[in-house]
Amino acid sequence: MEKLVTSEDKQIKAGLIAGGITAILASVCCLGPLVLVLLGIGGAWASTLSWFYPLKPYLIGGTYLLLGWSGYQLYRPKKTCVIGSLCANPRYQRILRITLLFVLGLVSVLFLLPEVLPYFLLN
Repeated sequence: MEKLVTSEDKQIKAGLIAGGITAILASVCCLGPLVLVLLGIGGAWASTLSWFYPLKPYLIGGTYLLLGWSGYQLYRPKKTCVIGSLCANPRYQRILRITLLFVLGLVSVLFLLPEVLPYFLLN
């Protein structure tokens, strides 16, 4: 039996995907060069990613706004669900909620890591 996908389900998925993309863009300036150097790619090329740094606060804000919007869409009471649609499936809703919490945790770690990492590195 084929599941019906409602526009609310599409909005929730779009918000999660967009939030993940903006989180990656926000962390590219700081974690990007570190990951590239760890992979053996030269530091000179990796340093060109620093032009993202002035955009970091806007990208972080956009990330949390998009994820907050997805959370609102996900946790708000549903008016009606068509029988057979994904919004009527509690297992699917639980998977989406777990995904949202996982993405929020991952995003928070990515944003805090460049601020906390210098305290753990030895000079």
